[in-house]
Amino acid sequence: MTSPRGTAPPSTRRRAERADAQENRLRILDAARRLLSREPSATMEDIAHEAGVGRMTLYGHYRTRAILLTAALEQALVDGEKQLSGIDLGGAPREVLTRLLTSSWALVAESASLLTAADGVVPADQLKAMHAEPALRITALLRRGQAEGAFRRDLSDQWLGSAIHFILHGAATEVRNGNLSQDEAARVVVGTIDAMVRP
Repeated sequence: MTSPRGTAPPSTRRRAERADAQENRLRILDAARRLLSREPSATMEDIAHEAGVGRMTLYGHYRTRAILLTAALEQALVDGEKQLSGIDLGGAPREVLTRLLTSSWALVAESASLLTAADGVVPADQLKAMHAEPALRITALLRRGQAEGAFRRDLSDQWLGSAIHFILHGAATEVRNGNLSQDEAARVVVGTIDAMVRP
């Protein structure tokens, strides 16, 4: 069947509509990550405004705040995994830990803000599952460092991993509150954690 002169065939229109929908989804996710990194209490309406889309478009793609936050966290974790997978984990454990913390600080700060926004909205067990792989990377490094005598052994690798998690999230809060700059936070985080894990 031919289309009326001057109009695109239905299949072409459908492809264009799908491309528009995909572009809107990405714009909404990017806006959510950007805005929630600065202000975890931002509303769905705030995010729609930041993305330059209407509320109906936002809710058409993400029916609830929980669904949007989950998608934003998943995207942030995928981006983080891409960055972290390129880091050489070989060599002296303390040097590796410094490389990991320095390279991932900006992603950790964003993730911490998204987690603050997700608290009480996304189920805790789902959040824990989403962060399982990054946590395993740190725990494995801590375990190796303890075995080699590079990290303290009087505290378990699980506890040190949890303490690192809380320090990172605390630093992210300080940045958000204007008490630390991003550059200062990276230096403070590395110095604090290095002092904590040293034997």
